[in-house]
Amino acid sequence: MQYITFDQTKEYDLILLGRVAIDFNPVDLNRPLEESANFNKYLGGSPANIAVGMARLGKKIGFIARVSDDQFGDYVTHYFQKEGIDTSHISRCRNGENLGLTFTEIISPAESRILMYRDGVADLMLEPEDVDEEYIKKAKGILISGTALAASPSREAALKAVMLAKKNDIPVIFDIDYRAYTWKSRDEISVYYSLVAGQSDLILGSREEFDLTESILGVCGDDGESAKRWQGCGCKIVVIKHGKEGSTAYACDGTHYTVKPFPTNALKGFGGGDGYASSFLRALIDGCSVPEALEYGSASASMLISAHSCSAAMPTLAQVEQFIREEKEKYGEMVVQG
Repeated sequence: MQYITFDQTKEYDLILLGRVAIDFNPVDLNRPLEESANFNKYLGGSPANIAVGMARLGKKIGFIARVSDDQFGDYVTHYFQKEGIDTSHISRCRNGENLGLTFTEIISPAESRILMYRDGVADLMLEPEDVDEEYIKKAKGILISGTALAASPSREAALKAVMLAKKNDIPVIFDIDYRAYTWKSRDEISVYYSLVAGQSDLILGSREEFDLTESILGVCGDDGESAKRWQGCGCKIVVIKHGKEGSTAYACDGTHYTVKPFPTNALKGFGGGDGYASSFLRALIDGCSVPEALEYGSASASMLISAHSCSAAMPTLAQVEQFIREEKEKYGEMVVQG
């Protein structure tokens, strides 16, 4: 059953709004950051990674963002262009704001940490005027990253995008994407997250992220109850992730499906969520069922945590499908109905 209707006549499969950053991942693995001396540079930021992932999967993608007016701004914009992502609505900052920098620490396959530099960051300078209704109207769906809600003027730009999408009957996808930086209080997080969640057709997040979203409303801590809460506001699909325990998609007709992680030789503990989102969303936009979408998402997540990078390691559709076939031959079905 198709729970969300994506208008296949639209020019863009998805337009994303939010964070574009730079990742520095250590080549010196399995040691603390203080002992790492060599790093590889990659395009980063959750919505940017998802955009690249979907482009690699054959989707036509647009992006709304602010980036720095310097060589790093050139780097990320040109990276998008090489991936076939539309950059017509990526603007340069005017007051010297910088792209966020992320230094990752890969202590072991099971233990990774992230050190972020986010002072005066470019992505939070996105302004409401940067969000163009005519551009939004060209999308089958839009994705809002929760990080875009952390400060003004980016949060107003994100809320404007949601309003324009609702006005034009365009599905809204909310990737909660919680990062502790910039937020001032738990109440502030809950206010803005719940505003967008209440207008969304699809919500993706971890149990912790749903607890933060619901903190003012009263945290229930129960996945099924969280799904009912947001489906009561009109949400069609709620996806709640539990890391190594897998994830569950709750549909608005009361059905739910759980997918186990595909076994893999993990290299790092981050990046899987962006791979998951890109493949899950690609599947839904292409008309796949929820169980099929879960299978694609889980497979991409496993592929990403076994790779050194996030954006650069995003797989093609053929690679994901080959991975699924090979894994299922070894381990059997990964999706079960609840």
